[in-house]
Amino acid sequence: MIVTVTLNPSLDRTFDMERLEVGEVNRAVRTHLDAGGKGINVSRGLNQNGVATVAVFPIGGPDGPLLVSELEADGVPVHAVRIAGAIRSNVTIADADGETTKINAPGPRITEAEKLAILSAVNEHLGHGATGVIAAGSLPEGIEPGFLTRIAHLVAQHHIPYALDTSGAPLAEAVRAGGLAVVKPNDLELAELVGRDLLTVGEVRDAAREILSYGNDAVLVSLGAHGALLVTADGCWWAGGDPIVPVSTVGAGDSTLAGYVSAVGLPAPDRLRTAVAWGRAAVQLPGTEVPRPDQIDLAAVRVVEEPDPGTELKEL
Repeated sequence: MIVTVTLNPSLDRTFDMERLEVGEVNRAVRTHLDAGGKGINVSRGLNQNGVATVAVFPIGGPDGPLLVSELEADGVPVHAVRIAGAIRSNVTIADADGETTKINAPGPRITEAEKLAILSAVNEHLGHGATGVIAAGSLPEGIEPGFLTRIAHLVAQHHIPYALDTSGAPLAEAVRAGGLAVVKPNDLELAELVGRDLLTVGEVRDAAREILSYGNDAVLVSLGAHGALLVTADGCWWAGGDPIVPVSTVGAGDSTLAGYVSAVGLPAPDRLRTAVAWGRAAVQLPGTEVPRPDQIDLAAVRVVEEPDPGTELKEL
């Protein structure tokens, strides 16, 4: 069972329209309401594809019960921790050309007592069938960057793989602490982490190796429309496919991580192929919908071992 931890969950509202006209009255063609937050999206993807999971997250405010109801309607097991503040509601606007505009709210303030309750909720599952833990997403006010390392210490006591998908100071601190089974930044987040532009495959590979040097096992770098790069101590692989017109890119990276985790036990190239196939399927769905097994096309993804380091990312 994969335990996901989402510290800043949201109720995501998506508006599909022909074209967004700034400063004008816009009418949506359709709307979607989804439980959101990166870890929650990972759990939704895993559950949709038959992988046991439980989503741990705080809830509060009027949107809290709606978020839980959305997940329960999809059959996703939840462990919700009650907080005094209100969870956020994010808005996504997707137009017919595949352009996505996202507005993310800041989220609630989490108290020290509530942080301890979240840690207790995670710990409760570690001794009861957990095979992996994924912490994903931003941190709300009141949760310091080092909180992710506190989770890591709990997980390490049970010798369970711990994966991380976040950015900024929380990512930097967790990477330096080491012990991560996989780190999943996108290329921009990785560039921010190492403090320099990353324009070629070799530059991304070398930056990922810096993450490995702290005692982390793998770095899965999503490159948007240009596929993804996986770097481990054993090598470097790129995976991608023919260009596709996205319906919505929101949550695609979360599906990519879910695909990677679902392929545990497979060789690195196959795990990468699975990750990219899940991500490609996700961008062809509206809102933050997660792909079903019949929508995931492994054959459409090609994998290249030790890709040319001089290749620019935009050429992939």
